[in-house]
Amino acid sequence: MMSMKKILFLLSLCFAPMIANATNGYFAHGHGIKSRALAGAGVAFPQDAMAGATNPAGMAFVGNRYDIGAVLFKPDRDYSAGSSLANGNGGAFTIGPASENSGDENFIIPSFGINYMLDDRNAIGLSIYGNGGLNTTYDGGTASFDPTGMGGAGVTFPGTFGAGTAGVDLFQIFFNFSYAHKFSENLSVGISPIFAIQGFRSAGLNAFAPFTKTFAESGGTVMPDNLTRNGQEYSYGGGVQIGALARDVIGTMDLGISYRSKMYMDEFDDYADLFAEDGDFDIPSTLWAGFAVDLTEKLTLVADYQKIWYDDSEAVSNDIQNLFACPTAGLGGTDVESCLGGENGGGFGWDNIDIIKVGLQWETHPDVTMRFGYSHSDNPISSDQVLFNILAPGVIEDHVTIGATIETQMGEFNLEATHALHNSVKGANPFDPTQEIRLKMNQFEIGASWSKEF
Repeated sequence: MMSMKKILFLLSLCFAPMIANATNGYFAHGHGIKSRALAGAGVAFPQDAMAGATNPAGMAFVGNRYDIGAVLFKPDRDYSAGSSLANGNGGAFTIGPASENSGDENFIIPSFGINYMLDDRNAIGLSIYGNGGLNTTYDGGTASFDPTGMGGAGVTFPGTFGAGTAGVDLFQIFFNFSYAHKFSENLSVGISPIFAIQGFRSAGLNAFAPFTKTFAESGGTVMPDNLTRNGQEYSYGGGVQIGALARDVIGTMDLGISYRSKMYMDEFDDYADLFAEDGDFDIPSTLWAGFAVDLTEKLTLVADYQKIWYDDSEAVSNDIQNLFACPTAGLGGTDVESCLGGENGGGFGWDNIDIIKVGLQWETHPDVTMRFGYSHSDNPISSDQVLFNILAPGVIEDHVTIGATIETQMGEFNLEATHALHNSVKGANPFDPTQEIRLKMNQFEIGASWSKEF
């Protein structure tokens, strides 16, 4: 018989080729079609078997059911690089000038949840969902190199980073195995052991070879083998999520809180020369807290606060400026651990973010429920981190959402649409401070699911 790990890996293959979901950084703005239609709010408002992804305690209130859904996601990602003013030519490493749009703009994101009530007070369930969004493919562009950094003529090569088509693809699949227990009719707690699979590949990053620990430790004689173009590699790991839900705490107000731990993952050995700590790429911890209150018999207000600690992953949070301490490429550094792949290797420089989500649910007919939502997130990318984040321009701050549920004899049909409003970040190229780079992104998605009680 196949092991559980092999079964989950095969299930993940159904998700992996389709996930690209850069919304709140690279985390999904919500889990399940109903929550997504409320801009991701719902830690105190469980409505389906995807509730375990936000708050496992909610599974005690959703009954026996399964939910199968998918989202058509369309992100628009591009960058523009202005002309360099360094002595009229360029700096040590100058992008373009160019304006490029990433390819691969249409993705299908599936989800699945099932919940089973063991008795009136205990429930078990499974919620399968994904993160993604570090996903780009730039076929055009150019880059020029001046080893002296003094604005000489330099040499120009095709590709965003001077090594042909450039881009990265990161996906993460989560399997939340939930158990929830009701202490009373209005109070539940839940716990979810989580198994995670992630995959990564990169292309066109050869220009960063001199900034790797492998190259630096060899005195510039050994080129890194695990930096780029090594195909798709998988990593495995997990963590735990806990939550609580209290109903009718103040009048009709429900309160919920949930925390998902940092998930410790295997290293990406084939990309040990790219990510800090020899290819380590752990998944950040996350906190949700919020409320749901009935304004009228048919109108419910839902609000969540979410925090994502991106500094749990050095590969994501370390600044690219750490590379200037790497003892290579004539920059005067002395610390090999600041090189790519080192303990303090340069990364994407993402900050921790706070997110506010507000949703309104309105029962307009006994068989029809409408939903509306808005969320605002911090931008994890600051202006001094734009260069590397050409690969991962997760600069979205605002989402507006709408959705509906239609109940039929065949089950529930749920719909949602989301527009992540256009946002941009501009800043200087750290290798050529006279050049300005701007990252831009906006997103659209439509989703549907079918739900059935049993």
